[in-house]
Amino acid sequence: MCHTNYIKIVAMIIFIFFNLARACFAWDQGIYLTQYTLENPKKLDYLLKEAKATNLNTFIVDHEYYSSHYAPALAKVKQAGIKVVSRIVVFSDGGNHKQIHSKAHWEEKLNLAYDAIKSGADVIQLDYIRYSSKEPADPQHAKDVYQIIKWFKSNINAKKVPMEIDIFGEVSYYPSLHIGQDIKLFSDSVDGVNPMVYPSHFWPYQKYSQDPYKTVNNSLNALVGQFHDKPPFKVHAFIEAANYHYLRKTSNADKQRYLLQEIRAVENAKSVSGWYVWSANNVYENLFHVLKTNAMKNKTDFDKTVAEK
Repeated sequence: MCHTNYIKIVAMIIFIFFNLARACFAWDQGIYLTQYTLENPKKLDYLLKEAKATNLNTFIVDHEYYSSHYAPALAKVKQAGIKVVSRIVVFSDGGNHKQIHSKAHWEEKLNLAYDAIKSGADVIQLDYIRYSSKEPADPQHAKDVYQIIKWFKSNINAKKVPMEIDIFGEVSYYPSLHIGQDIKLFSDSVDGVNPMVYPSHFWPYQKYSQDPYKTVNNSLNALVGQFHDKPPFKVHAFIEAANYHYLRKTSNADKQRYLLQEIRAVENAKSVSGWYVWSANNVYENLFHVLKTNAMKNKTDFDKTVAEK
């Protein structure tokens, strides 16, 4: 057997094993959609077509307002074999003390969650479940947010639906006393945690943006390391489609390399269940290109390059 054929066979075995492992461990790879995009038939059809071509299996979709179009759109997504995670913003841009302690506000958002569940959502995702970053540091903040999370989880789980929360990337390393997010405190009251490990959001962003692989991978390993690499919840990394600090200065090729490094960083992290890609405007052409052209055949070379750094 020639050396070239041997390499091809080994590569095929690795590819098959990797995909079987993904199936066993329910690896998720998804994209975020606004409610407007979800309810726009032309846009949704396009994204469903691309999802099929790139093996995307999860859509994270906003539920901001009641709409007769929401449930039919969710049904269409699920018929395509894609899991639906309904994202609900709890406190827009973070809450103040009055909002945080408003049971009426909690109930308003819970009713949106109930509507999403009734419409067919597989998972409820709570975002902005925190104090405003403008609030002064206070250890009590995390205790307040913890009570809210427990209340939501109790009510959402009662509908036989799991609940996940989004957290700042820095919370992978330590509690944030300003916004009141402490993952060790929250750990018994969430089914999933989504650290927003966007390199552009770490300071100084010039440093962390230069090595997106290291930024994302280190953050995820720090998060699961708080639980000795066995977190009691699923971990999905939120990664960014583009670094917004450099949007006007970056070519599509650079954006694609940036995305690929983020994806590989998640794949090589410990004890994670997948990744969600964030694009505020739902522009994912670079992601689709990466997923179509950078398959497993390139993973070994990529990992070797990273290891040599």
